Amino acid sequence: MEREEILRLEAYLKEKLNPSLRLLARDKTDDSVEVYLGAEFIALVYKDVDEGETSYQFQMTVLQEDLQGA
Repeated sequence: MEREEILRLEAYLKEKLNPSLRLLARDKTDDSVEVYLGAEFIALVYKDVDEGETSYQFQMTVLQEDLQGA
């Protein structure tokens, strides 16, 4: 993803989810970005272009062990 696109997506996610979120481009691929909350990696956002329509998929994996004590 281009820098401008990442910044627009980051602004949207900060408004909708948490102002502390930040997005970082990935080194080896340009179809997704990493999502961090503070210093903790929490998710990926994938860009999908299909028939001229662009969408973004927020993918967050939660391990059962992470739920212990929650």
